[in-house]
Amino acid sequence: MSNDATGDLAPIPSGMGGSATAEFAPLVRAFARTFGHRRGAGGALAVHLHGEPLLDIWTGSGGGTPWTQDTGSIIFSATKGVTATVMHRLADRGLIDYAAPVAEYWPEFGANGKSKITVRQAMTHSAGLSALAPLATGMHDVLDHELMEQRLAAAKPDRLLGVPAYHALTFGWLMAGLARAITGRGMADLFRTEVAEPLGIDGIHLGTPPDSAKTTYAPLAGSQLSLIGKPVGAMVLGRSHLIPGALGAATRCLFLPGLETILEGEDPPILQTELGAGNGVCTAPALATMYGALANDGVVEGRPYLSPRTIKAVRRIQTYRLDSALFYAPMMWRLGYHSLPMPGARAGFGHIGLGGSFGWAEPRLGLSVGFVHNRLSAAQLSYDQSAAFWLLPLVLNCLRATRRVPMEATREAAA
Repeated sequence: MSNDATGDLAPIPSGMGGSATAEFAPLVRAFARTFGHRRGAGGALAVHLHGEPLLDIWTGSGGGTPWTQDTGSIIFSATKGVTATVMHRLADRGLIDYAAPVAEYWPEFGANGKSKITVRQAMTHSAGLSALAPLATGMHDVLDHELMEQRLAAAKPDRLLGVPAYHALTFGWLMAGLARAITGRGMADLFRTEVAEPLGIDGIHLGTPPDSAKTTYAPLAGSQLSLIGKPVGAMVLGRSHLIPGALGAATRCLFLPGLETILEGEDPPILQTELGAGNGVCTAPALATMYGALANDGVVEGRPYLSPRTIKAVRRIQTYRLDSALFYAPMMWRLGYHSLPMPGARAGFGHIGLGGSFGWAEPRLGLSVGFVHNRLSAAQLSYDQSAAFWLLPLVLNCLRATRRVPMEATREAAA
């Protein structure tokens, strides 16, 4: 932990672990007030600048165990950012061309009118394959990742082909099927060989971390999503194909009757599959390290991780069209990452998950952020989901006090 900016470290409140440079004292206080006060719940936040940790804090607990630097939680859709990074590593070696049809690498995918769908369309949620119901009938199907890859290969695209429509779960199987066709390996293995090992980190896993890992899993705390399994919720979800407009599109891509049960228990079923769209178990420092590579020209500790050509492709916004499955939100999709239309995030990119965990890169500053936590309650979901909307601006406000980052640079990044 460097303290070159001020010569001092921020005070860490009782019950919180880690360290932070002095300019992050307001962020440390805000984080301490917000997380770690609920039974079995905790969280962690890491901020790196040019690959150097400026803040690495944690609080609360994961189940009955105090949260530590090596505690990881399910980051849900923030997993997509890691999956996308795997795909960029393959593209970097010439194994994938973003403009090529997916079927060129995965011939079975060309069935039912999908022969012209490109890798770029699949990575920008424009493949017309966002809906769950035509592919899966229940939890057991969803947990069989190779079955879901096969069903996507055989599926017919819907009327939203070519239009951004969030592939909430299908994104993971699409990328895994493509990667498997190219490498012969599953996505969990590729998380290890294309992300964790090259970056020298332990805290990025798909599903349950292996016994040999330092990462410890923090079980979900709270009511989770049990409300959607009640009779009224089940009735609505069972008729999602009849719901018109944006609400129907969102429901079809996000929900399936009974799907909420994959989150239940200390060792939930979701951890026993490979879902590159939703079951990553990550620590905050590991996410900050991965996004640090994307924020710093593809270089980590002086070693190349991605080429300048690939970094240029990663940073380019591919579509400004509003997302039809996310209530027409301006996601500004990149190749597997999104932006946020808010101060402090417009020039950056990353991915937010259910409950608000996220990883983020801001190339103009060489800044990367990782945030994870394990509370998931329907009543508090809207507040937690918006964590990036106050954490990222607060990070920038704190950085304005750092001599190594010019005031003009943080203002430009926030514009």
